[in-house]
Amino acid sequence: MSGPPLAARIAAHAARTPDGLAYASRDARMTWAEYDARGTAFAERLAGLGFAPGERVGLLLPDGPGVHAALLGCEKAGVVAVGIGPRAGYREIEHLLRKTGAAGFASRPRHEDREVAAFAKSLPLRHHLAVEDELESLATSGASLGARGLAPDDVWLLNSTSGTTGMPKVVVHDQRRWFAFHDLAVDTGDLSQRDVFMSVVPAPFGFGIWTSHVTPTVLGVPTIVSPRFSAEETLALLEAHRVTVLAAVSTQFLMLLESPEMARRDLSSLRVLYTGGEAVPYARAAAFEDRTGAAVLQFYGSNETGAVSGTSLRDDRERRLRTSGRVIPAMNVRLFDEKGEDVTRGGRGQPGCRGPTLSRGYWDDDEANAKLVREDGWMLLGDVVTLDEDGYLTVVGRSDDFIIRGGKNISGPAVEEQVALHPAVALAAAVAMPDPIFGERVCVYVELRPGASLTLAELVAELRRRDVSKEYLPERLEIVDALPRGSGGKVAKQELREDVRAKLASHGR
Repeated sequence: MSGPPLAARIAAHAARTPDGLAYASRDARMTWAEYDARGTAFAERLAGLGFAPGERVGLLLPDGPGVHAALLGCEKAGVVAVGIGPRAGYREIEHLLRKTGAAGFASRPRHEDREVAAFAKSLPLRHHLAVEDELESLATSGASLGARGLAPDDVWLLNSTSGTTGMPKVVVHDQRRWFAFHDLAVDTGDLSQRDVFMSVVPAPFGFGIWTSHVTPTVLGVPTIVSPRFSAEETLALLEAHRVTVLAAVSTQFLMLLESPEMARRDLSSLRVLYTGGEAVPYARAAAFEDRTGAAVLQFYGSNETGAVSGTSLRDDRERRLRTSGRVIPAMNVRLFDEKGEDVTRGGRGQPGCRGPTLSRGYWDDDEANAKLVREDGWMLLGDVVTLDEDGYLTVVGRSDDFIIRGGKNISGPAVEEQVALHPAVALAAAVAMPDPIFGERVCVYVELRPGASLTLAELVAELRRRDVSKEYLPERLEIVDALPRGSGGKVAKQELREDVRAKLASHGR
């Protein structure tokens, strides 16, 4: 897809339907005219403070209408937005601002119950912009913009990997790649100007960018957002706004299914759920489809590569929920083995791709880019996948999400899918725990359903009753009130790995 940048599209919507709804949350609304005006005002504020085109400005704002006005303002001012997830901790925030050389930083006055101003003064920033509320404090005029602005091929956004292991890397985006992604989404979900979107994925991340900032703008349709995810609030907004397209990571839609509100809300308008970011559990996804009548779709890819494969409304349930869809021809997918040899014909390996949805790689990180992109130009993903004769791709597991027990590779997502079928289990995450004999064993962390209890013996007995393979049987069970999540909303498995290692060490193992 070619055409003008997002700012020009928003201005066109503002001229054509000024009172049309662009964004809404529980407490705020923003029309297309307000969106355009607030973006312009924020851009003028940046220009007035002396930010030069091409400089970087960090944005740490809740997922309400205001963050989209701020993103638009950066684009209009010709500066590059550094999108920081609203769940980020101060260590991660500092890392991202320093790594990108940000000259400015916009945030709420307080984050994680701390004043941000003092933190900002400790960094090499020229300005910290305190955003007092959702929208109005963005509307402070400054200097004239002149010929500022970004073209679709310009560097537009820097965002991070999900940050579930160590400090995140910084991914470089232009708008052109997301316009290409938009075309794929329109095809898979039959998206149109009749749709109403709701995205509960944090806006700065790849999944959130296309579902809350790019595709709704290109279509000119409303988007419902929520500053902090709550299953009950999401269900209420879905009903109130007659949402047709929902975007949520797998953990979030499982939380919707677990909510008592699910049975009380009219969700008949919903026709598509885009999910992903984590393994999609078949039984729970099927239950969501049966309850709502919506089709569960996904794209397989990454923040770095964009879409590699995807399911569509034309696929039957088995294809939609058992696979990650057909590979996208334009992405030229190849599979590689551990030695880097092309094993595409063999149908199993690490995927690489070259095509229109690729990012520009990592910001100022030659070492990471050398691992991300092969010398022959194929950009790699961190998974092991299979590819069948019809072109459907299935993720076996992340290359770092296997539990290697006595030389046997055990897929963490496969264990999770089986454990999640237990009637007491709401959510599950499987990780490797160190073992002096087998190298690693299977440890499962679970959130229980209200009023439920579970022991390891009871869980294993149920899995045995269902004839689950022995290697999938957990050897340690940890019950938690809530699974930890990274900035992008995914389960933070590295925290769980560190937790079980610490517990083993405390017991002398």
